Amino acid sequence: MKLKQNLFNQFFVISVSAFILTNTALAETILPSGLEIAQQVNARNEGASVSRNLIMEMVDRRGKKRVRETRGFRKYYGEEKRTMIFYLQPKNVRKTAFLTYDYPQADDDQWLYLPAMRKVRRISSSDRGDYFLGTDFTYEDIKKESKVGIEDYHWKTVGEEAIDGHHSYVVEATPINDDVAQELGYSTVIYHVDSDIWMVRQSDHWDIRDNALKTINFRDIRLVQDIWSAHILEVNNHKTGHHTRFLFSDIDYSTEVTDGIFTQQSLRRGL
Repeated sequence: MKLKQNLFNQFFVISVSAFILTNTALAETILPSGLEIAQQVNARNEGASVSRNLIMEMVDRRGKKRVRETRGFRKYYGEEKRTMIFYLQPKNVRKTAFLTYDYPQADDDQWLYLPAMRKVRRISSSDRGDYFLGTDFTYEDIKKESKVGIEDYHWKTVGEEAIDGHHSYVVEATPINDDVAQELGYSTVIYHVDSDIWMVRQSDHWDIRDNALKTINFRDIRLVQDIWSAHILEVNNHKTGHHTRFLFSDIDYSTEVTDGIFTQQSLRRGL
């Protein structure tokens, strides 16, 4: 009887251990890797081109609000992406314009036209972590839109959670080296990626000293001409108390954007 009990106990321990190991391994294989998730985000259909209106709202810690009205365009040339933003209102920023060429295998080209100076300023790659014209988005954030910089980070899946009621993968991105961290201004970014539509719904950013810096939320995500599109982007800067809100409207993927929009001549000429 004692022998049977010992054999049963050994069998029970082995069975439980096997169950734990099997389910642990299964759990580890269910979640895609961080790199796979990042690649899915960047593979998501954004249309060959798009035009849209964008209102930028910037609110400081005292509640003072500034509003900018803009018109934006984006077009893909194979894997290269070109983006143009024209400022329309108010009068003191009207005719300001920003142009970027996002290359897949080379440093990007970015230019900013400031009408008060009547000159085009080139934005170097070392400036991509600077804040974009009074917003809480950096030049890099503006350039990437809803994509992620795969080549800039090491990627790791760290869990799952619901964001705004949608199942999301939680992915940790850490810069590949100190130089990239300095350029971007981030030591860590945590992306919350919707597992159904492969869109980032939230990203949490830490500065290079590992202090909580800002949180970006992508809201009002809905289909426009069969393409998932965020209509509201909100940024809360945890260090300054500053807040930025982008509101997109009149999003149009079906009307082709002409090549002449994406030139330095167009920067100076305006919309």
